[in-house]
Amino acid sequence: MRDRGDSSRIAARFVAVKRHMLKHAHADCNGAQASLETAVAIIPRPITTTGRMLPILRAWRFTALFTLCAALAACATGPNPRDPYEPFNRSVFKFNDAVDSAVTKPIAKGYKAVAPVPVRTGVSNFFHNFLDVTTAINDLLQAKVGHAASDAGRVLINSTIGFFGVFDVATRLGLDKHNEDFGQTLGVWGFKSGPYLVLPFIGPSSARDGIGLVGDYFTDPEFYLFPHPPGNYVVLGVRVINFRSNLLGADQFFDVAAVDRYSFLRDAYLQLRRNQIYDGNPPADDTGETPHRKTLEEQEKELELDDSAPTPRVK
Repeated sequence: MRDRGDSSRIAARFVAVKRHMLKHAHADCNGAQASLETAVAIIPRPITTTGRMLPILRAWRFTALFTLCAALAACATGPNPRDPYEPFNRSVFKFNDAVDSAVTKPIAKGYKAVAPVPVRTGVSNFFHNFLDVTTAINDLLQAKVGHAASDAGRVLINSTIGFFGVFDVATRLGLDKHNEDFGQTLGVWGFKSGPYLVLPFIGPSSARDGIGLVGDYFTDPEFYLFPHPPGNYVVLGVRVINFRSNLLGADQFFDVAAVDRYSFLRDAYLQLRRNQIYDGNPPADDTGETPHRKTLEEQEKELELDDSAPTPRVK
């Protein structure tokens, strides 16, 4: 899991990008597109994440990644060729957002208020241990033998010494945690992402990632260890609420973003998945150049220059 320093740097990047977007909100469509490309260029290379959730939890997993990586994108203008079903996707996005606001988020707040940090950490570790199984399988499918050995070792150690995964002993022993899923595996195998999709209760996805959800489902140990009600519903509910509670602190960064929420998440998702598939080293774009990823210091200097120049009035 990221430390406080990582979170602070991400938050700072978010503030820098937000200020840059607001100062140039008067620009025309071409200027807005340039702002989008600038924002994407400063995306930090992805670091090891805490894992993937099961299909029903993908909505909250992606919300976390997009919110904490808020500097990934700025507002998009005009129709996006990768989002041909935008009207339908927007309606599903509003539905998912309403469900989260009315049900999941309030319960997560209550859970966080009564459950101490050590308890929530143990619950998170327990479910992350399940995700390491799916990751190890996809490591092998992608011919990442070293990663597969590390992730399989994590499952073995945390499931035994770590008391069924409640304690993350493997990390303390130096076994790195990776993040792989079947959507990424299909991408590594050469399958195109296809059109962007927003799935009910799941959230941002694509035609390729939607197919990958099937593999994610059948390799998640939860559905074999807890196959019957009411136990399976209880475990699933705890998993959803615990995960959502871990995102409450990040909501503020997303809520203050003066952008189209739908476009913001869509562009962030597409960029994030591309980086994940290429392990943080995507190939050059159509111009033959890989976008430069600006450091925080470079962003601050750029904003200082912007602040020294007069801002045109909006007519």
